[in-house]
Amino acid sequence: MTEPIDQPDVTAGRPGVLGALADCCAAVIATPRRLLRPRRPDAGFLANLPVAPLPPARRTVAMTALAQARTSAPATLVAEGMRSLRSLPMAMGAFLIEHPQARFLVDPAICANLHKRVMPGLPFPVGLLVSPDKPVLGLADALSTRKLSGEDIDFALATHLHWDHVSGLLDMPESLELRVPGIEYEWAMSGDRAPHSVVRATLQDRRIGNVELSGPPVLTFARSHDLFGDGAVILVDLSGHTPGSIGVLLAVDDGTRVLLVGDAVWNTLQIELIREKAPLPGQLFDTDRDKTFETIQRLHALPEGIEVIASHDYNAVLARA
Repeated sequence: MTEPIDQPDVTAGRPGVLGALADCCAAVIATPRRLLRPRRPDAGFLANLPVAPLPPARRTVAMTALAQARTSAPATLVAEGMRSLRSLPMAMGAFLIEHPQARFLVDPAICANLHKRVMPGLPFPVGLLVSPDKPVLGLADALSTRKLSGEDIDFALATHLHWDHVSGLLDMPESLELRVPGIEYEWAMSGDRAPHSVVRATLQDRRIGNVELSGPPVLTFARSHDLFGDGAVILVDLSGHTPGSIGVLLAVDDGTRVLLVGDAVWNTLQIELIREKAPLPGQLFDTDRDKTFETIQRLHALPEGIEVIASHDYNAVLARA
């Protein structure tokens, strides 16, 4: 894809280097102890966690994962307490959802020429920690493999506003609306400096549609929002990683129920073992560590039959590509 002539200033409002360095140092110091003694689940919380009924779905959706880039991370950092030298492959990409009423994207992930257009907006050394391998497939190019363009997409929905979940908007038409909880947008865009993993230029001049989770409990989650009112796409509260993180519960046309969880976890290992990320990287990227760990426990307590896909879980994403 040809890079636009006019590029947004990705460095405007970015987090300060000194603050990022200080946070990185604190995370490094805290990590060894937590690798040896990982945080324990709250037995009382799990024992008393109610499981609400799963609403029936009167319609279904088609879902396709659009894999755009790959990187890797040590398993022992992805899930603290993992005493393993292996690395876990990690994916970056979007999800194409086709509902009878709309075709939309969950997490319009990354754009073409990402390393020049977006990565300079992250402070040192955060950018070095999260930069994907080259080459990357821009969102417009990923859609073209499905014989689609940005004009064929009705709207985009973000599980949260970290750069690797919304940078693909730079490849999309300016008219494309991004839907996100108001608390998430306010967190990302308020104040003089952006949070560590937010690049505000990816959101500038973008039409924002507010979605609020004012619906009843669903499964182990306290709040929900039925996007089309038919049970096919239900948003659930996964706050913790960011203040407005959401999950997207889909009734897929192959008869399965799929829960897209964004970065509530990076790999389903965390759900199986009930483990949060090690302090490095968790302290850098999880806004509320306690709330994030609570969300992991809610995911662990899900009833059987729910396929959980974390955005960076390479094997889970590729299985749906």
